Amino acid sequence: MFDSLNISASALTAQRLRMDVNSSNIANASTTRGALVNGKWEPYRRKMVVMEPREKAFNQVLQGEMQKQTQSQTGLQGVRVSGIVEDQTPFKMVHDPAHPDANADGYVMMPNVDLSKEMVDLLAASRAYEANVTSFNTGKSMMLKALEIGR
Repeated sequence: MFDSLNISASALTAQRLRMDVNSSNIANASTTRGALVNGKWEPYRRKMVVMEPREKAFNQVLQGEMQKQTQSQTGLQGVRVSGIVEDQTPFKMVHDPAHPDANADGYVMMPNVDLSKEMVDLLAASRAYEANVTSFNTGKSMMLKALEIGR
């Protein structure tokens, strides 16, 4: 009965994390000292959220088979975040001899964050979040209407 709400809730959680990671990328778009690697500073590296379908737990599948339920034959129960990975695209080289992190030739390694790409991704995550809120509210309304019919 609550599968639709659980699926929407899992998507809301995943999309919120995706928006948080995008916001972090935007905030660090100019961070030249993101991580200390082998005693040398590297710029911030863009992060991306990896999502995958969430499957039913074994005990739920077993219980469903024992009761011969026909609901959710696919076994899928929404989405889950499987990890946050770093984008391995090369850093940008910007000529700025006055920058404290400039090399001998006057170039600074800048993060591999593309602001336009991040804004598009943030907008897509926001729209997906809104769609899941609508889906959640629709499911909730249907359940309330069913309860009213039963009175």
